[in-house]
This record gives sequence, C-alpha cells and structure tokens, in this order.
Amino acid sequence: MGTIGNRGGWIKGTWASLLGVALVSVVAWAQPGDARVEAKPEKETDFYKILTFTTPPGQVLEAGAFELLPDGRVAMGTRRGEIWMIDNPYDADPAKVKFTRFAHGMHEVLGLAWKDGWLYATQRPDVTRLKDSNGDGKADLFEVVAEGWDVNGDYHEYALGSRFDKKGNIWTALCLTGSFNSDSKFRGWGGKVTPEGKFVPTTSGVRSPGGVGFNAEGDVFYTDNQGPWNGTCGLKHMKQGGFVGHPGGFRWYDEPEAKYLGKKPVEPKTNSRMMTEFARIPELVPTAILFPYGKMGQSASGVEFDGSNGVFGPFRNQLFVGDQTHSTVMRCFLEKVNGYYQGACFPFREGFGSGVVPVRQGTDGSMFVGGTNRGWGSKGPKPFSVERLVWTGKTPFEIHTMQARPDGFELTFTEPVDAEIASKAENYKLVTFTYIYRGDYGSPEVDQTTARVTGVTVGADGKSARLVVEGLQVGHVHDLSCPNLRSKEGRKLLHPQAYYTLNFIPKP
Repeated sequence: MGTIGNRGGWIKGTWASLLGVALVSVVAWAQPGDARVEAKPEKETDFYKILTFTTPPGQVLEAGAFELLPDGRVAMGTRRGEIWMIDNPYDADPAKVKFTRFAHGMHEVLGLAWKDGWLYATQRPDVTRLKDSNGDGKADLFEVVAEGWDVNGDYHEYALGSRFDKKGNIWTALCLTGSFNSDSKFRGWGGKVTPEGKFVPTTSGVRSPGGVGFNAEGDVFYTDNQGPWNGTCGLKHMKQGGFVGHPGGFRWYDEPEAKYLGKKPVEPKTNSRMMTEFARIPELVPTAILFPYGKMGQSASGVEFDGSNGVFGPFRNQLFVGDQTHSTVMRCFLEKVNGYYQGACFPFREGFGSGVVPVRQGTDGSMFVGGTNRGWGSKGPKPFSVERLVWTGKTPFEIHTMQARPDGFELTFTEPVDAEIASKAENYKLVTFTYIYRGDYGSPEVDQTTARVTGVTVGADGKSARLVVEGLQVGHVHDLSCPNLRSKEGRKLLHPQAYYTLNFIPKP
C-alpha cells in the first residue's frame, strides 16, 4: 500500500493474545484461606466502547481528518476530496448524529484546522481555507493559503497536515513519489505553513507518513511506515533541521527555501543500523518509537495526545496512534533521554470498523476515529467507518508507563500490583531486537538477544516496579512480557506486553 496503509499480509497468529482480550483461565495461584481471588476475564470493551455512526445512505465517507469547531460540530475531511460537518457528534445514540456536506471538489483532505472563522484544509497541492459566508451551511469562499511543494499526479504523493501549533503554524508531512523517490519538489519532507502563508521546509527524510500531531508539550510528531530506510513503522519527532531516515529527498536542500538549513546530511550507509548511522550523521533523529511489525500493526496512522485531564481514562498526556491495516489504536509513552525522544508502545483498542486513519479527541474527552480500506485492505471489514471511542469509567489494570533507567526500566501501573508476585524477577521476560537500516523495503527483526531481569523493587504504594536488567541493548526494541502479574485485587493485566525503543541508556 502506500502512505497510510499498504502493509502487506494479514494479521499474524499472535494478534488475539496481544490486542484482543486479556485471556484469562482459572488459575490456582491463591493458596487455601488466601483472600485473593482470581478475577473474571476482562475485555477491552469493558473499558472503552466503540460507538459507530450511521453515515448518509449512498455516501462514501473515507475519513482523512477531523477538527473541532467552536459551535460544537466536528468537521471531517475525506479521501474523496469532501468536507462534511457532523452535528450532535457527542450524542449517546450515534444514530442521531447528522452529517451535512460542507465542501467538495478538493483533493484528498488529510488535515483540518480551525481559526478565526476559517476552516484550513491540507490537501495534496496546498493548504486552502474555506468559509461559509452566507450562512447556508455550504462553503462558498475558498482561498489558497500556502503552496510550495509539487504534485505530479502520482498516487502516493499525499500531503498530511496538523492542527495549528501554539505559534499559529500548520505542520505538514509530504509523501514521496511512488513510495520510493522524490520526483516532485519537497516530496519526502516535513515543514510548516506559517501564519503569513509561507511554506517552510524543516525536516528531510520522510517516506510514507500516516498522520501528524503534537504531544502535550507541543512538539510535532508524525508516523512513518515500513519501506525503504524504514525497517518497520515508527513514531518520529519532526525537528527543525532534522533528518528522519530516508535520503530520497536530499536533492531539495539546494532549493532557496531550504538554504537556511545548511548543507545536506551525509548519505546513510545501507545495511547498517540506525544508531550506528546516528554516530556519523549529526542531523539524524532516531525514531522515537518503533512499532514491531505484525505485533503492533502494519500501517501507523493518526497521532493524538490525551489532553482530557482524566476524562478519557488514566492515560493523560500520553499519545494515541492509529494503525490502518490492523484497525487499531495503540498507546505510546514518551520521555526524553540525551535530548531525544524515545519510549514505549502498548496495545490499547482493537475492533474498529475499517482501517484507522485519523484520530482526534473531542471536547468531551472521547476520541473520534475514522477509517478506510480503499486500495489497502484492513482487518476492519468495512470499506469506511466513522466512530467514537468512549471511556466507560472503569480503569483497566495496565502498565501505565515504562521508563528507561541506567540499569534497567521502571514500570508504573494504573492500579497497585500484588507485591509478592511483582517482586519476583522470573515474572518478567525481556527479549530485544532491532531492524536493518537499509534502502531495501522493510526489514526482519535482527540481532535478537535475551535480557535478564536480575532484581525487582516494588514501590511502597504498589504502583511501580523497578527492574534491574542485565543485557540492555542500545538501538533495540525491548520486548517486555509479564502475563503473571496481578493487581492487588487479583486482576490480570489487560495487555501484558510493552515494547520500549532504547536508543539511549540514561546516565546514572
């Protein structure tokens, strides 16, 4: 597939155990007379429910972007070049939600942002703003705000856009031509559209983005997908002056708009490793989180952080990332080590109707999720879907965060753990692997090792566990499995798996 989906193959056999329910069997781990009781099986649906909207008959609404409007409506851009308004989007009965077409005739709207009465749409050739000037519910004013990148008609030359950042910029991620090359100006780059309407290229090395968004601090992240120079899908920090991995767009450093960035980076050596090349390419920004291919999806897409202050559950300020092929939303924890972002990803919610593309948190804390499978296929069986993910108010027992430490990791939990079980090192299994950094398409998992947890200290409140690990590997994904852990009340972890991308080991 291409930008947002094209991950070959269907779901592997590990899918149900990783992303479905917390598989529970009756286990005689409590001794006679022990007050602890094995909890009943729990499912993702116990904690987060999917509400599916009824879309207008005969209309194909392949969502590409969402934006919240001051009057309570939600705007939705589509892959078919339309913008729809969703009235009553927060109604408990999704059948009562009303869709009205606001604009059409645009070119694959994959970004929306609202400001001062205008709706800004990122489409393939530009950012255009729209307005309904006469109040009839239809856009009648269309103004091109910014251009600056080229389109040659290739199917893969998507342009994805963010909302406004704190300085009034819209950030864009521009797909390569044909998935491999940069035949059009600034294809394979990220940049920003300033409040003055100027496109400023900031970041080279983009390949096949699926979404652009911000973390709680306002830094810009985008998802890139498996392919040349991307062994697997990943979450990347779009940093001004940075190079994020694919050298195909290096030719555009000579353009006047990019001169301020200085000379182009050194070409990476193929069949290397990213952290090896980081040592010789100062501009290279290591992928913050690698999503293990087939285990955590195959086509990373939309990016959104939880800014609901607890209304969406216990994961405030964490990032949520869609996956188009697996029709899922995953959860990400980020931290900075040595000045660079890195962190862990966790399964979160499966079962969406189609391939997830945009994710956007609403004003009530719920999350709008849009999908399409056109041209790519998806685990979700529908050709398109418009849905809303709502927290039920019940807190799942999960690994809340996984942080790197000089000699291991520290886990926190959403609820207190059973200290006796959690303090035993044998209840934590940790293996590591990485991917080949190369010009060929994708990579298998390579350089596998087994790390050993040699000691565990459980926090006094029971909500943390400090793991001392022998065999940490720089540049590797650290695959942690701990299915034996229980909460103090005897509940199993809903998702007992975590994947931490350890680009840097913190200094003592």
